Amino acid sequence: MYKDQAQRGGGKNRFYQRRKICRFCVDNGMEIDYKNPKGLKQFITERGKIIPRRITGTCAKHQRKLSLAIKQSRQIALLPFVGRPPQ
Repeated sequence: MYKDQAQRGGGKNRFYQRRKICRFCVDNGMEIDYKNPKGLKQFITERGKIIPRRITGTCAKHQRKLSLAIKQSRQIALLPFVGRPPQ
């Protein structure tokens, strides 16, 4: 049916993606704090979901601290549980 690899979508045309680094490991001055909603907003979507570490590049240790801080910040109403609905 398909003659070459390009039509099927397979093959060796894989692109190399640079390894993401944890910005908390690189910059020790950067702190994960639930009282800083401005810093935590970078790690949640417009809908209010926590962005996974495979996208942000944070390490497992800091992702756990980050998700805990986001949840604490939601409880004391510094961050919303749900973002704005699309219009």
